[in-house]
Amino acid sequence: MSQVSRVLVYLVRRDLRIADNPVLHEISRLNTQSTRPFTHLLPVYIFPANQIEVSGFLARGEKKSPYPEARSAVGGFWRCGKHRSKFIAESVWDLKQDLEGLGSGLEIRVGSVKDVLSSILAKYRQRTDVELHGLWMTSEESWEELQEEEIAQELAQQNHIDFKLWNDEKYFIDDRDLPHQQPSDLSDVFTTFRKTVEPLRNAPRKELPRPKSLPALPEFIPPQDSPFAIPTTLKATLEALHKPLTKDVVDIPSMPEGVESAHPFTGGSKAALERVRHLIEAGAMTAYKDTRNGLLGLNFSTKLSAWLSLGCLTARQVHWQLMDFEDGKGEVGKSTAGYGKGESNGTTAVRFELLWRDYMRLCTRKFHGRLFYLGGYRQQSEGVEPPRWKKPDAEILRRFLAGETGIGLIDASQRELLMTGWTSNRARQNVASFLAKHLGLDWRLGAEWYESQLIDYDVSSNWGNWQYVAGVGNDPRGAARVFNPVKQALDYDPKGEYIRAWVPELRGVGETDEDLLGVFQAWRLPQAEKKRLGLAGLNWVDKPLKRIDFSLNRRGGRGGRGEGGRGRGRGGGGRGRGRGDGREARSGPMEKAGWKG
Repeated sequence: MSQVSRVLVYLVRRDLRIADNPVLHEISRLNTQSTRPFTHLLPVYIFPANQIEVSGFLARGEKKSPYPEARSAVGGFWRCGKHRSKFIAESVWDLKQDLEGLGSGLEIRVGSVKDVLSSILAKYRQRTDVELHGLWMTSEESWEELQEEEIAQELAQQNHIDFKLWNDEKYFIDDRDLPHQQPSDLSDVFTTFRKTVEPLRNAPRKELPRPKSLPALPEFIPPQDSPFAIPTTLKATLEALHKPLTKDVVDIPSMPEGVESAHPFTGGSKAALERVRHLIEAGAMTAYKDTRNGLLGLNFSTKLSAWLSLGCLTARQVHWQLMDFEDGKGEVGKSTAGYGKGESNGTTAVRFELLWRDYMRLCTRKFHGRLFYLGGYRQQSEGVEPPRWKKPDAEILRRFLAGETGIGLIDASQRELLMTGWTSNRARQNVASFLAKHLGLDWRLGAEWYESQLIDYDVSSNWGNWQYVAGVGNDPRGAARVFNPVKQALDYDPKGEYIRAWVPELRGVGETDEDLLGVFQAWRLPQAEKKRLGLAGLNWVDKPLKRIDFSLNRRGGRGGRGEGGRGRGRGGGGRGRGRGDGREARSGPMEKAGWKG
C-alpha cells in the first residue's frame, strides 16, 4: 500500500523570494525533522483575475473568460498594464527557478483566489493517497488582499486543515517591534512615528537565512481549471498577459531617439540583490541624499521600489548590506568611498525612505477602505463626496494621460511613464498636483493610471501619496500645498534636458532664458518659432490644459502669480532663487513616502 502524502499548500502573493522569507524558513526548519508534519510542499502563485487581466490565458478554442475585465473603478483603465505585468511575471518565474533549485517548485494559476484554492482543495479531497495538512500565506493590508485572506481561512476551516497567516517581514520595522498597540494609535504625523523607532540604524531585525532545502512537490498536482491553460515558459506567460492589452485610453508612442529607460531592470530577487550591490559599489547609496530629486539616469534614485513592493527584496536585506558597507565588512563596496566609515547622509536617507514605506503601509492598516475614498483619510464615511472634484471630459483626460497638456514637465513625465513604466519621484509629485490642484480633477484617476502603468506600483504608497498631494491625506497643509510645475522644472530641470528628452518636439528650441520658458510651456514660443519647429496648430501647444503665469528674471529671481496669490512656499527645493507660484509646495513628507525608488 502506497504511503499517504501530507501536503502543505503555500499561497504566494507579494513574497516572491526565498531568502529572508519567514514561511519558507519555517518550512525548511520543519523539513529537517524526522517527525515533520507534512511530506510535500505545494507553492502556488495566482495571477488574480480582479487585478490582472487573464483572458489571454484562455485555452485554444475557448473564447470567453468567466471573469469581468480587470479594469479600474473610476477611469476604466486596465488595472495592470504591460510594463508592470512583465515585471511581475519575471519575478514569479525567478522565484519558480529558485524553488526548483531547492528541490521544490512553483505552480502558477489564474483566476480568483477563491476559485483556484477551492479547486485545489476539492481535488485533493477526492484522493485517498493525499492528506491535506494546511494552507499558509503571508498577510497584506489592502481590502482586496484582506478579502483573499478571509476566503482562504474560510476554505481551510471548511476542509478541516490548518490555516496560518504569517506577518510578512519584508518591511523595515518588524510588526512585533512597532511602538503602538492598535492601528488607531498610529500618529497621523510621520515625524512623530519616526521618533518612536529611532535610531533607524538599530531598528531592523536580522534577516532570515536562505533555506538549504525544501520538501518536494506532491506527485499529484491539481491542474488549472478550464477555460484557462497555464504556459510553460516565461515568454509564453508574457504573451498571455499582454495579449488582451491591445487597446487602452491612449496609445503607447515609440521611444524618442537617444533616450533610454531609467528603469531597464528585470524582476526577481537575483536582479534585486545585484541592484543593491551595484548601488553600493557605484557610490549611489552614499550620494543618495544629494541625487534623489534627479530626473534622468539610472542611479539618481535606488529604483528598488518595484522589488520591494513584490517582496522580491526586503527592506532589512537592504539595511544589512548597508551595515556591512558602513562597518567595513565583506567585499561589497570595498573600493568605494565611505567604506568602513559608518553611516553617511546618503545611507541615512535610504533608511529614512524605507521607513516611509512602512508608514504608508501602516496608514492603510489604520484607515482601511478610506485609502480609496474620494475624500481620502479625511472622509469619515463612504458616499460623502467633497464637492470640489470634477470629472473631466474624455479629451481632457486623454491629453493628460498621453502627455499633451502643454506643460513641459508634466508631459515629459507622462510620456516617460507610458513608454517605460517609470517616472521619478519629483515628477510624480508634480503630475499629481497638476491633476488635483491645477485642473481640479478627481485625484483617483491619477492613482488608477499609476496603478496601471507603474512598474513599482505599491497599493499603500501609490494611493496614500495621491491623497497627500490632493489634500485629503496625511498632509497638514492639505489644499494649500500646490506644486508649480514651471518653477519646479526650473529648479530640477534648469536646462530643460529632461523635457527635451521625452518631448522631442521641443528639442529644437533654443537655449536662452525666454526659449527655456517655451520648453516649460510651449504656448509661450513666438509664432515664428512654432512654425519653424512644426508646432504651429498643435492643440497641446496652442491650447494647453492650463496656462501658468510665470516670469523669469535671472538677476532678481523669478516670480508669478499662481492660483493662490502670495505665499510662503519655497518651491519644493528651497534653492533660494526667487518666488514662483504663490502656493508653491514645500519639500514635504510626501516626497519621502515611497514614491521615491
